[in-house]
Amino acid sequence: MDAVANTLVISCAVIVVLYAWKMIDKVWLRPKKLERILKKQGFNGNKYKLFFGDTKELFSQLSKSSSLNKHIDIDNGEEVLSHVMAFPHHSLQKHGRSFITWMGWTPRVTILEPELMKDVLTKSNDFQRIRGNPIVRLSGTGLITLEGEQWNMVPAFHLSCCIMLGKWEKLISSTGACELDVWPHLQALTSDVISRTAFGSSYEEGFHIFELLTKQSVLVMELLRSLYIPGSRFLPTKKNKRMKAIRKEVNHSIKTIIDNRLKEMKVGKSNFDDLLGIMLESNMEEVTMIFYEVLRLYPPAPGTARVVNKDTALGRFSLPSGTQIALPVMLIHYDEQFWGSDAKKFNPNRFSEGISKATKNQGIYFPFGWGPRICIGQNFALIEAKLALAMILQRFSFEFAPSYLHAPNIILTLQPKYGAPLILHKL
Repeated sequence: MDAVANTLVISCAVIVVLYAWKMIDKVWLRPKKLERILKKQGFNGNKYKLFFGDTKELFSQLSKSSSLNKHIDIDNGEEVLSHVMAFPHHSLQKHGRSFITWMGWTPRVTILEPELMKDVLTKSNDFQRIRGNPIVRLSGTGLITLEGEQWNMVPAFHLSCCIMLGKWEKLISSTGACELDVWPHLQALTSDVISRTAFGSSYEEGFHIFELLTKQSVLVMELLRSLYIPGSRFLPTKKNKRMKAIRKEVNHSIKTIIDNRLKEMKVGKSNFDDLLGIMLESNMEEVTMIFYEVLRLYPPAPGTARVVNKDTALGRFSLPSGTQIALPVMLIHYDEQFWGSDAKKFNPNRFSEGISKATKNQGIYFPFGWGPRICIGQNFALIEAKLALAMILQRFSFEFAPSYLHAPNIILTLQPKYGAPLILHKL
C-alpha cells in the first residue's frame, strides 16, 4: 500500500514539475529566446514583460483613446492616426519601421515594406489567420448566408433607400432643413439591404439578427478592453450569460431561416428569378475617387494580422514558429513614404487614374484586405455606397451640423463615436 502511495506521490510530483517547466518555458524562456532572435534581425521594441508583454500599455492607450470626449481635427491626419492607432503609431515613432509588440508572451512583428506585406496577404498557407480570441468568436464566425457576388440588389436596394429617404423628408421642417444624425440611418440601410438580399421573405428575422450582432459587438469590445484571462468566458457573469444568449438566439434564427427555405425548395415555392447575377458599372468617376480616398483614410478594419506556424522566411527575415505579423492598414495608408507628402490629407485626385497608378503597383492599399482572403463583399459595399450617395444627392444637400464631433472609434470596425449629425436641406 505504501509503495502504491509513494508511486502516486512521485507521479504527481513529476507531473507538477513537468507542467511548471512547460509554463516557465512558455511564459519566459521561449519569449526571451524569440526576443533575442528577432532583435538580431533588426526588430526593436519594448523588453518582454512576464505574462503581460505590452498588453497593459496597449489596452490602456486603447481605453484612453475610446474614452476621449473631444473633437479630432478632421484635417489633421496625424491627430486622427494617433487617436485611432495609438499604440502602433507610438511604437512606429519610438522603434522605427520594423518593431515587436508583445501580445502577452507571443511576439507580433510589424514590417512596413510593400512587397513583404503583399507576400503575407497572398501566401495564405504560410501566413495564416490568427485563431480568434474565444470572446471575439461570440460575435460571429463569418458570413451568414451570403454567397459570392449574386445579390438581389436592385429591387432590395431601391426599396430600402426609398424608405430611408422617405423618413428623412418627413423630418424636414417647413424651412426645408433639419439637423439629423445620419449614421444610425446609414447603418440601418446597410443591414436593411443585406437582410432583404440575403434573407428574402425572412427579411424581418434577418434584420433582427443584425440588431443582435450589433449588441454583441459592443459587449465584445468591452471585454477586449479588459485583461483577458484564459477560461474567463466560462464564468457565469452577467455579461457572459448575455453574450451566450445572443449567440444562441442568432444561431437559432439562422437555422430557422435555412430550414424554412429548404422546406420551400422541397415544395417548389422558392423563387430564384429575383437573384440577379449582376455587377453594376458606375460612371460616377469622381464619386469613385472620393470613396477610394475615404477608404484609404478610414479603412473599415484599421489593422489585421497573420501567424506563422512553422519557421518561415519573409524576405530577409527568418520568423520563428508562432510569430505573429501585424499589418497596420491605417498606418500604411497614412505613410508619406508610400503616398507622398500629402498622405495625411484628403485628396481624391490621387485616384484619378485608378488604384494601380495611385499605389504605383505596390501592396499599400487594402481597405478590404488582399489576396485569397479579400472581403468578398467589397464590390457590394462600394456599389451600395455609390448608389446611396446618388439617391441622397437627388433629394438633399447637406453640411456638418454644429453638434458634429469627429471622433473615429473602433468597435470591431472603424465607426464614428458620436454619430454623424448633418444639416439636411431639401432640394
